[in-house]
Amino acid sequence: MDFLTYQAKFRPDSLAVHDLTFVRAWSFSEFNQLVGKFASYLLKRGIKRGDRVACISKNRAEVIALHFACARAKAIFVPLNWRLALFEIESLLADCEPTIVFGDDKAAEIGIAFEPIGNLIEDTENLVVDDALEFDNDAACLILYSSGTTGQPKGAIHTEASLMETILNSTLLYEVDQHSAFLNESPMFHIIGLISSVRPVLYNGGKLVISDGFIPERTLDRLSDPILNITHYFCIPQMANSLRQVSSFDPSRLKNLKALLTGGAPHPEVQIRRWLNDGIAIVDGYGMSEAGSVLGMPHKLDLIDKNAGCVGINPPRISIRLHDAQGKTIKVGELGEVQLKGPNLFIGYWGKETLFENSFTADGWFETGDIAVQNSLGCYRIVDRKKDMFISGGENVYPAEVEAIALKHPHVLECAMIGVPDEKWGEVGCLFIVCQTNINALDHDGLMHYLTAHIAKYKVPKSLVVLEALPRNGGGKVLKHALYSSVVES
Repeated sequence: MDFLTYQAKFRPDSLAVHDLTFVRAWSFSEFNQLVGKFASYLLKRGIKRGDRVACISKNRAEVIALHFACARAKAIFVPLNWRLALFEIESLLADCEPTIVFGDDKAAEIGIAFEPIGNLIEDTENLVVDDALEFDNDAACLILYSSGTTGQPKGAIHTEASLMETILNSTLLYEVDQHSAFLNESPMFHIIGLISSVRPVLYNGGKLVISDGFIPERTLDRLSDPILNITHYFCIPQMANSLRQVSSFDPSRLKNLKALLTGGAPHPEVQIRRWLNDGIAIVDGYGMSEAGSVLGMPHKLDLIDKNAGCVGINPPRISIRLHDAQGKTIKVGELGEVQLKGPNLFIGYWGKETLFENSFTADGWFETGDIAVQNSLGCYRIVDRKKDMFISGGENVYPAEVEAIALKHPHVLECAMIGVPDEKWGEVGCLFIVCQTNINALDHDGLMHYLTAHIAKYKVPKSLVVLEALPRNGGGKVLKHALYSSVVES
């Protein structure tokens, strides 16, 4: 019996899913029936074990129902990023070779052939549910393509067993129960939007509230709505910061919010403390397509305050270690690459066996490519991506450290630093800045003096570039290779 069937039996009339965009709602019994009908429909269409079912759609209840239906039909669900261009989508479709592609208006805008996901409820209305269909915990059920900040995205394959670890971690860390209500605005083609914001709350008998996307003013109203009574909200740090920019922002309106959960990129300490000062537990976390939600801070204000900027401690069922470039375990307080081992890990990259094998150490640890440090309390802080580090005059420079300092300057709203070629030092930093308000108000010399006073001289960027916005991918991550290209080409 899968967890959705379980909740349908023991909490049949409780509200399970509320789709705000289409003004619809389902109890656990009703949503379980919907999933069952979708599964019957897939089998009727000839879907077999291991077949891929792709989906290009903005957030809506049918995406979640189709995902669960694929698991029951033993098919593999493949959600694709609707923000990609046609040739990028075609590349992913050629990679996963789906039997069926479902889509909405976004798929139509891209220009891809698809079957309307919005017709599924009507098309399956009279189908009979096969109660014998249930999840196969060890079979491949999901392919998640990575954000692709560099090069070709990779399709991480998951099973129901590996996805269960995100449920267990989130339930423990964020105190999820039958009274919880998650507002899900993160796109359902990523781990946060499809898994972390969905499964923990449904597993525990709580309420999933679905939105088609983030609009700061609208989101703030929904988080403040006493009828919706939202308790948990996942977003990236830039979204959290945007909420504070809304003119009507009033932290007292968010009294029902137990935890504001951020991930997808390191959350600067200065931004976390602004929320803490307002009495709101903002919980930074760490995860990825290959491993689900791995780390998170328990939402206790005093604990977060002592470890602001950290992403949590070792979860019960996942092993974590930090290794240096020579493959040796490092001491507390030293920088090392995050390596993982546990039942949460993916089982392969679709069609890329060699790449999968090369992602692990000789003794079986997954190499994440993230650089972190562990403090004396056991909490990890993500410093940067290993690939973003550069060497200036023989010294390692981690851009995220410089970015965190720059964000404390009153004129800086967002920033990103890269290493660029330099004849004297090999590489030096170039800092890209988005200003808080007026670009002309930025004091370049003042900012450079500020950075020089707070970080080592070799870390101080040698040039500043002011932008209206940082280039980002569909997951909200900064495209640093695009910034690099803009500098080198100019």
